[in-house]
Amino acid sequence: MKFKRPRTLSTNIEDRRGAGPVRGRGMGMPAIGGAGGLAVVIALVAAFCGGAGGNGGFDLGTPGLPEATSAGAGETLEVPLGAENDPNRDDAELASVVLDNLQVFWTEVFDANGIDYPEATLVLFTGETPTGCGQGSAATGPFYCSLDSTAYIDLSFWDELSRRFGASGDFAQAYVIAHEIGHHLQNVLGISEEVRNLAQQNPGDRNALSVRQELQADCFAGVWANSVFTDGDIGDPNGIEIDRTDIAEALEAAAAVGDDRIQQATTGRIDPESWTHGSAEERQEWFTTGYESGDPASCDTFS
Repeated sequence: MKFKRPRTLSTNIEDRRGAGPVRGRGMGMPAIGGAGGLAVVIALVAAFCGGAGGNGGFDLGTPGLPEATSAGAGETLEVPLGAENDPNRDDAELASVVLDNLQVFWTEVFDANGIDYPEATLVLFTGETPTGCGQGSAATGPFYCSLDSTAYIDLSFWDELSRRFGASGDFAQAYVIAHEIGHHLQNVLGISEEVRNLAQQNPGDRNALSVRQELQADCFAGVWANSVFTDGDIGDPNGIEIDRTDIAEALEAAAAVGDDRIQQATTGRIDPESWTHGSAEERQEWFTTGYESGDPASCDTFS
């Protein structure tokens, strides 16, 4: 993936890495992983193309955010790393460019359909960090909190994604960020809230709903990938251009975080009934659907 290096991090990125593990007040809402509300969601997606509590993220077989957090009341210390002593400078810059490009793209799509797009924030942190949904941990992988409209990433996740699950490359990273912004779209459109309501009404459907929402976020990531795909033909004025090699990296990353792959790697057994994110094949399929169509209307994972 080719991208233009920014002089500074995006104004929508909050860099907490220099602060180390910090704790603060959380609003203490449960995370449901992601999902979408059948008929209502289908109508929302159709309208989009011409919530309250809950998170979506990459579950790596570790506990998610706590249902309630009453951590220490200390203030968050924000001491961003300087370029001269930042070992992850390239990754931080890439995250900045990807986030800016994503939000320019989705602002244009929303504007074309008469919908306001409130920009998301991306927090870079190390170890643990307070969030609007409780205390966040790097152990959960990247995640999105709908209560503060913020995605959270510990950049060490890229090493784990490569070493533990065999998915590497800068566009693998871009796919993960695009997926989390996909959850932001669901939050803005009311999909996340509808899913939460359905999960409360039908607890037995909770996992299935979560899978559908995660796959929709993958599809939205694919739609964005279509917008920056050039295959070397032209340069992207917003700072990104990708080719087929980059798409292959995204597909490998999508497969790497499939529930079946993660369960096999962490427990040695596969239990489809416990899935909350979808299989490797499903995640690749829905990313491809979005990428090949370039149309958010194709991302109806609920029919």
